[in-house]
Amino acid sequence: MTDLHHAEATAFFDDFAAAFAHFDGPLIARRYHVPYLAMHAAGLHDLLTSAEAVGAYFQRIVDQYRGDGCTACRHRELQVVTMGGEALLATVSWDLLDASGGVLSTWRESYNLLRTPQGLRIFASTDH
Repeated sequence: MTDLHHAEATAFFDDFAAAFAHFDGPLIARRYHVPYLAMHAAGLHDLLTSAEAVGAYFQRIVDQYRGDGCTACRHRELQVVTMGGEALLATVSWDLLDASGGVLSTWRESYNLLRTPQGLRIFASTDH
């Protein structure tokens, strides 16, 4: 990994967190490649095969987070591994934050990212 790859991934996740703050599933979904595979910590998975399905998936998630009192998220502890010329594996810790900045929830997630003409896009993720 180079500093350039780390900076590229940092910018991607900074943009992701800014989009998350709108609690708009389709806006978040613009950062995903279709098909998208989401592996959950409990071993279950979702395979989403259209942009509309990815948007609806994230709308359900952010609606739940908002209902739990979440107002924002932040990423930290970014690790990046370059996988060939067009892909990265990025692992981050996420914190869901309430209005006072308190942490509601934390988890670690790894993302398989593909470089596209529109920038990095997630094609698979794994919660852990």
